[in-house]
Amino acid sequence: MSTTREQFQSELEQLKEEVIKMANLSGEALSKAVDSLFNQDIEQAKAILEEDKKIDELETEINEKSVLLIAKQQPVATDLRQIIMSLRVVTDVERMGDNAKNIAKATIHLDKNLSAIPEGLKQMHEIAMDMLKTSMHAFKYEDITIASKLAKTDDKVDKMYKHIVSELLGETATNPDKIQYIMQVAFCARYLERFADHITNIGESILYLVKGKNYNLN
Repeated sequence: MSTTREQFQSELEQLKEEVIKMANLSGEALSKAVDSLFNQDIEQAKAILEEDKKIDELETEINEKSVLLIAKQQPVATDLRQIIMSLRVVTDVERMGDNAKNIAKATIHLDKNLSAIPEGLKQMHEIAMDMLKTSMHAFKYEDITIASKLAKTDDKVDKMYKHIVSELLGETATNPDKIQYIMQVAFCARYLERFADHITNIGESILYLVKGKNYNLN
C-alpha cells in the first residue's frame, strides 16, 4: 500500500515539475516577445509563434497525465484537489503563453514602424516576470502567504496599464495618422496586463488547494 502511495506522490511531484517547466516557457516567451517589440525584430517574433506550439503540447501532456492519475489512483479529496489545482494552473499558463504570442503577432503587424514604444511596457514586463517567479515558488511549496501577495502586485500592473493606455489615447488626438500603430501598442499593454491577471489566478488556485475553497484575488 505504501509503495503505491509513494509512487502516487512521486507522480504528483513530476506533474508539478512539468507545470513549472511550462510556466517558465511562457515566461521566456513573454521576455522574447517584449524584446522583439522594442527591437522591432520580426524574425524573433515569428520564432515565438513557432515556440508556442511547445507550450500547447506540454499542456496536452499534463492534462493526459492528470486524467490517468485520477483514473489509476482514485485519489482522496486532498490529492484530488492537488491534481485539479495543477489543471487550473496549466490553463492559466497556456493563456499566458497566448498573451506572449499575441505581443509577437502585434510586432509582426507593426512591421518595423519606428515610432517609440512606451518604456512603461518594460516595467510592466519586469513586474509580471517577478510575479511569475513568486507564483511558481508559491505553487511548488503550496505557500498561501506568498500566493496572497500576488493580488497587490497585480494592482500595480493594472494601474500602469491604465496610465499607458490613457497616454496612447492622448497621442491619437495629435497623431490621427498613427492610429493603427497606437492601437497595436495598446493591445500589447493589454496582453501584459492579462499575463499578470493569469498569474493572480494561479495564486487563487494555490489558495483553493490549501484552504479547500475558492478565493477571488482579482
